[in-house]
Amino acid sequence: MPFFPFKRIESKLTYPCFLLFTKSSILKTENRSFMAVVSSAHSSTSFFHHINAFKRLTFCLPFSSSSSSASLSTKKNWRQPMASSVLELGGIKIAKDDVVRDDPTNNVPDTIFSKLGMRLHRRNNHPLGILKNGIYEYFNTNYPNMFDKFDEFSPIVSVKQNFDDVLVPADHVSRSYNDTYYVDSQTVLRCHTSAHQAELLRRGHTHFLVTGDVYRRDSIDSTHYPVFHQMEGVRVFTPKNWEASGLDPTSYAAEDLKKSLEGLARYLFGAVEMRWIDAYFPFTNPSYELEIYFKEKWMEVLGCGVMEQEILKSNGRLNSVAWAFGLGLERLAMVLFDIPDIRLFWSNDERFTSQFSKGQMGVKFKPFSKYPPCYKDMSFWINESFTENNLCEIIRGIAGDLVEEVSLIDNFTNKKGMTSHCYRIAYRSMERSLTDEEINELQWNVREQVQNKLNVVLR
Repeated sequence: MPFFPFKRIESKLTYPCFLLFTKSSILKTENRSFMAVVSSAHSSTSFFHHINAFKRLTFCLPFSSSSSSASLSTKKNWRQPMASSVLELGGIKIAKDDVVRDDPTNNVPDTIFSKLGMRLHRRNNHPLGILKNGIYEYFNTNYPNMFDKFDEFSPIVSVKQNFDDVLVPADHVSRSYNDTYYVDSQTVLRCHTSAHQAELLRRGHTHFLVTGDVYRRDSIDSTHYPVFHQMEGVRVFTPKNWEASGLDPTSYAAEDLKKSLEGLARYLFGAVEMRWIDAYFPFTNPSYELEIYFKEKWMEVLGCGVMEQEILKSNGRLNSVAWAFGLGLERLAMVLFDIPDIRLFWSNDERFTSQFSKGQMGVKFKPFSKYPPCYKDMSFWINESFTENNLCEIIRGIAGDLVEEVSLIDNFTNKKGMTSHCYRIAYRSMERSLTDEEINELQWNVREQVQNKLNVVLR
């Protein structure tokens, strides 16, 4: 389930495992909200409907990570990774222009397209793949031959799959252009693996785990990245499961849920202290968050709950009850493997990749980069449509993974009612030292595009 809280988690160690969206208002473009744009008379048919059985397709070919032709004029040029112009989904070729388009309802940049098909969670020697397989092992051992496993679903899904099927309210901020990547008004890059839940229930699956890459526009720091990976688990019960227990269906499912997930936490982290926190999610009732006491602090591990009856009934599961949970692989892998920066998961540097092997859970990462950061500040007068996610999207598009963090260090409003923001951008490569020349050129390009694309006034 997409258990997104309605408040932002501030701890650096609590990378969101579900739909944890910023609370910024819906982006306005030329004084029109995006939601107004997508609801207006949009004559072209949704891209989603042009692809036969699109929601069931899986990536068959990875993208190239080769450099683009555009580079900075420095001795050690940094080049933005460029994706192949065509990807293949279930035998159907999809051109880059079908996903990254000049369309008022499209906000997928080249940098995000380049991540499609990378499938880090399917690499057995990668920390995410090692963790995924470790969780599989837990369920295989404790629930033999029970849970079906899916990890190849296409991340390109319909708005209905991503939001409607899991009861996300029509006016919720998570649907906004500011938080979600839209291919067109009816098609998105999935924000969570719950986008496949309804279809699996309709197809008759009652116990399943779904793992995949998910996409959200977000801030820039060591624990946030616009692409990350989730695992969702669902278990459905029928009357024959709970009738002999003496418990009502909801209590039975909740008790089984907690037992299952406490076992998973012990499997991953050892004999740790745990606690259950009551939570609120519109798709489950009751709802919980599981926290463990690890390295002298409480850390959220996952969100979960007993599935709302509306979801079960609308997908053919009458007279049933179910639990669901979801977790973020990066968040847990950063703790289990002592990985300090989420960007490292995307590194091809052998000094990183050679440290991990299939089946070796919890091997501690040995840092190899001691390169210093370079800080650049930028101040500007914002307008009503400004959002930090849009700023971060522009900076990522220019500097890619060379940008380590973007933080607001000052803001004030003058007597005329104009508000100024000052952001500090930290540039740092995980693999080499950056030259002053290339940093200055990156910063110049950032300033120029922020001014032109966000319509702010630089100070």
